[in-house]
Amino acid sequence: MTGAQEFERVLDGSDKNVASFEHQDVSLLKRMQHFLHSTPAAVPLIVLVMAIIIFGFAIGGRFFSAYTLTLILQQIAIVGILGAAQTLVILTAGIDLSIGVIMVISSVVMGNVAVTYGLPTPVAIIAGMAAGGLCGLLNGFLVANMKLPPFIVTLGTWNIVMATNFIYSANETIRDTDVDEKAPLLHLFAVSFRLGGAVLTVGVIAMVLLVLGLWYILNHTAWGRHVYAVGDDPEAAKLSGIQTKKVLLAVYGVSGLIAAFAAWVSIGRNGSVSPSSAVTDFNLQAITATVIGGISLFGGRGSILGTLFGAMIVGVVSMGLNMLGADPQWKVLLTGVLIIGAVAIDQWIRKVSA
Repeated sequence: MTGAQEFERVLDGSDKNVASFEHQDVSLLKRMQHFLHSTPAAVPLIVLVMAIIIFGFAIGGRFFSAYTLTLILQQIAIVGILGAAQTLVILTAGIDLSIGVIMVISSVVMGNVAVTYGLPTPVAIIAGMAAGGLCGLLNGFLVANMKLPPFIVTLGTWNIVMATNFIYSANETIRDTDVDEKAPLLHLFAVSFRLGGAVLTVGVIAMVLLVLGLWYILNHTAWGRHVYAVGDDPEAAKLSGIQTKKVLLAVYGVSGLIAAFAAWVSIGRNGSVSPSSAVTDFNLQAITATVIGGISLFGGRGSILGTLFGAMIVGVVSMGLNMLGADPQWKVLLTGVLIIGAVAIDQWIRKVSA
């Protein structure tokens, strides 16, 4: 092997390192912040476990019974499904204030087509799903093509859909017995079964499967990555070749379909079909579950599993306070604290990771 050539001797004694990284001590707080940033569902999961432990100690063994814990799941099934729909919209940096009334009008369409018009129940279900999907597509068209703010659009459609619901139904409730007699398939999601000491319904299983399916789509498909990209930076997403209008239209359309699916589950849960349930605050409940679940209102960040945990947190707090005999206003107060806390934590994580 020949020695170094003349021009290489100038390198003698010089620094031979091509590149090096400066190692700094990373504090435990910093590590935790990065962990929370990379695992968005961790915060609501930790809060959920803490809530279960606190109410478990305060109430005792009754709270930890399989019946009580599965009863919580039954109570959050509708809000959990609506929260999943709301999550898709919020991930695109939007919001859907009409999600609750879309669910109600879809249930009214299902009930009327099956009971009042006497058509086969599968036709009624398809009609209800079509109604929900069309409402969602209307929101999507106004947001994506007309460039109108999602808050204003869905506030307007919330009023339009709610009024249409009352005009179409004449505010008449379809009784539980009529649904049971003419369209028992609409009560499918009320069917319950025992699993040890737990009592689960088909509605609870549907909610869990829906969330798991959406988690897979959002994390392992191109469409899911496009949803996050549009929410994080729509201009960058457009420049990278993503058809942002189509993504937004699809997100709002799927959101409407999921709301219609929640309508089917709600008929099973409530028994009857009541247009008056449109005044119930399903919108805020779904947004609450989503925000507490760590989905950023600024879009592009969060896990749909967090939404499920967020709905469960609300259910645990509500059930715990009921079992303690507390004033119902405590539930409202704690929900407000959780919402503000969730947004503050989201901002803290974003600031540190920047």
